[in-house]
Amino acid sequence: MTRILYDLSGIDEGLRFSPFCWRAKFALAHKGLEVETRPWRFTEKERIAFSGQDKVPVLVDGDEVVSDSYAIFQYLDRAYPRQPLLGDATSEARARFFKHYAERALAPSIMRTIVMDLFNAIHPQDQAYFRESREARFKRTLEEMHSPAQGLSQLDHALAPLRGRLEEADFIDGDAPSAADYLVFGNFMWARIVSTADLVSNADPVYGWIERMLDLYDGLGRKAMRITDIQGAYR
Repeated sequence: MTRILYDLSGIDEGLRFSPFCWRAKFALAHKGLEVETRPWRFTEKERIAFSGQDKVPVLVDGDEVVSDSYAIFQYLDRAYPRQPLLGDATSEARARFFKHYAERALAPSIMRTIVMDLFNAIHPQDQAYFRESREARFKRTLEEMHSPAQGLSQLDHALAPLRGRLEEADFIDGDAPSAADYLVFGNFMWARIVSTADLVSNADPVYGWIERMLDLYDGLGRKAMRITDIQGAYR
């Protein structure tokens, strides 16, 4: 039976930008599992109503339906224990730290840097929903939220502990990537897909890690469609 992942798409069905969906795609690749990705948009809530909630990623694996990227990691380790993502309880606790670090320290600064690029990459039928929902969350307009200089400054400070780790090892999880790397890298894929903003300099150890992550699994990240691949889309 075909394994299916519902995957957020933008102005082109091939433009897949969700950091959470990228986490899931790297986790599946880590396990060596094939998956059919199905494009989904913000306003297509009814298409994933079967999952009992309204956000992606949603993984359908036979009779199993799993939503939330971290829950997908946990499911994959239970169902396919070879090449574990999370490992034992101590390793999972470390992974949870990086989940929160990515979502609470990195994502807000990246959002400040790319939010208008992100808005322009979203399908026109989704833009009103995105604006209304995000402006309610941010308590300001998207235009007020968009501040690349401030966002990059915040990101530079937030990356300090990641730099420290990547000065010691090629990947957050050591000599080879695993859950912590995928949990953090999803945010960098998010920015790469929708924006041309340079988040780090090429002298930064984080830059080298990004390059290594892009090359994993036959260039899974590097081959992904970007907004610059769509003629006339980037402005």
